Parts: sequence; C-alpha cells; structure tokens
Amino acid sequence: MTGNSDRVLVLGGTGFIGNRLVDRLAAEGVPMRLLARDPDRARGKLPGGADIQVVKGDLTEDAGLDEALRGIRTAYYLVHSMGGRTILENRRFITMDKAAAVNFVLAADRSSLERIIYLGGLGEVGKGLSKHLQSRAEVADILAAARAKATILRAAVIIGAGGASFEILRYLVERLPVMVCPRWVDTKIQPIAVDDVIGYLYGCLRNVETAGGRFDIGGPEIMTYRIMMEQYADARGLARRLIVAVPLLSPRLSSYWVDLVTPIPSGVVHPLIEGMKNEVICRDDRIERLIPMKKTPFREAVVKALSQEKEGPGKLAA
Repeated sequence: MTGNSDRVLVLGGTGFIGNRLVDRLAAEGVPMRLLARDPDRARGKLPGGADIQVVKGDLTEDAGLDEALRGIRTAYYLVHSMGGRTILENRRFITMDKAAAVNFVLAADRSSLERIIYLGGLGEVGKGLSKHLQSRAEVADILAAARAKATILRAAVIIGAGGASFEILRYLVERLPVMVCPRWVDTKIQPIAVDDVIGYLYGCLRNVETAGGRFDIGGPEIMTYRIMMEQYADARGLARRLIVAVPLLSPRLSSYWVDLVTPIPSGVVHPLIEGMKNEVICRDDRIERLIPMKKTPFREAVVKALSQEKEGPGKLAA
C-alpha cells in the first residue's frame, strides 16, 4: 500500500480524467509529480497549496521521463490521444499512443517504479473491435509487459462535463428533437460517472490487491445509447426525442452529421462513433469487492455534469 508520504507520478494530469484525479489526490494529501510539455501552463491548472512538482518533458519524444520517475513507486498513466481535428490524423495519433507507452515502459524498467495504474476502454477483443478501442487495449498490453505491476481499469462511456462522450450526447439531444441513427443506437453499454472513475483510480492506489489485475468498471445500469439519450432529455425536462434506427446507416456516415451538430473535433468524433458498434459492459465484478463504493446512477451523473458546464446548450430543469 502506498502511504500519503509517497510521491505519485501522474502522466496526463491536465486532461479530462487526470485533472480530476489530481484534485482528489491533493484533497487526500498525496504529494505528486506531473510531466508536462509546458510546465507553466500545467501549473495554472493545479489546485492551490498542493504539493505538486512539475517536470518538463514529452512522452512521445522520450524526454524528461527519467527525471519524472526518479524516486517514484507508483505512476498513473492517463495519456490517450483521441485524435486530431481531421480524420486523417487519427492513425498518427494511434501510432503516437503506442510509441508513448513503449517509451514510458522502457524508462519505468530503468527506474524503481513498482506500480502502474492505467485507465483503458471496455470492449471485447476481436476482429470487430473499433480502432479506438483496439488502440486502448494495445496500450494496456504494453504497460502490462513492464517490470512494474500494472493495474488496468477498463471503462465504457464516462459521464462528466468536458468529456467527449458526454459532450456528443449533450449536443445531439439538445439540438435534435428527431434523430436518425444507425443500429448502434441500441448497442448495450454501461456508462459510468466520472466521479466514480476517480474513486476507482484512487482506490487502486490504496489497495495493493489491485496490483497486476485487470478490472471492468461501470455504473449501476446497463442501457443503450437510445436509453441514454431519452434519460438525458428527461433529466433536462425536454420534450421526448424521436429516435429512429436505420439499418443501412453506417457509423461512419452517422459521424458526419454528428460533425455538423456538435463542436467536437472530427478526429475525436469519428473514433468514438466507430466504437459505438461494440457492446461495452462489465464482464466481472471483482473490483466491487476490492474497492466498494456506492455507484452513481446515470441520471444523477447527467445532472451533476450539466451543473458543471460553463458554455453550450443545456440547463437543468427547474
């Protein structure tokens, strides 16, 4: 078990998940170290008064890793590139993700690192797995090959303000009273509130029994994208949305109208939409014994996310 006096390395500490985890670790009195391309910009996002060191470096260029890992026993690996602003950039980002993971493992093996905690994606490994989910699984395998014991958490759709999946859901439901969707609209999923994800990440730090394991994490409900959109509309007090599934509409074609409706970059939208064809539900519940918690219902997660939104459509029902 890692004590509060042990400094923890957080890679990806300024991102959607990483920033929230840093806040939680700071609240728990855990000293941290971050790796950042622009340390001054990173420091501007950190909670005041926290014991956080920032090291200049870049995973993809193998820069600063030895310094960042010096004296560290546990590292969070929360680095993931969804894609650029064009579809053509997606392949390059997948390649960069793998290269970054390899660079990290090589540096970790040179250091005294004992544990790695990684947040990946749910999805059954197989021929039909989307490139996005396949990339997450490949990074998990790279990290698991390190000398340090890797804890792999696998999550489906994460519900939280600023998260790409939630932003797509928000803009679609807010702007389209009638939606023509491909068959993936009825794919089974198990969404999870971002606060619960942070709870599991922090719990892994505290519970040494999670070291070296792979765990599925999800919310208390199994639903479909259709049900997610209907429940979002209900939470917002919107009129019931008409959702029509069209068998011949492919995920790729549907991603183009998502581009038109949402401000999310195409390079982020397209891999996410492609991944919606894959069923993503928890296949085991071992994590519930190791890190017991009261999981947040979907509607409650939506309400909290909307309360934290600073711009764009969506106001809570009175």
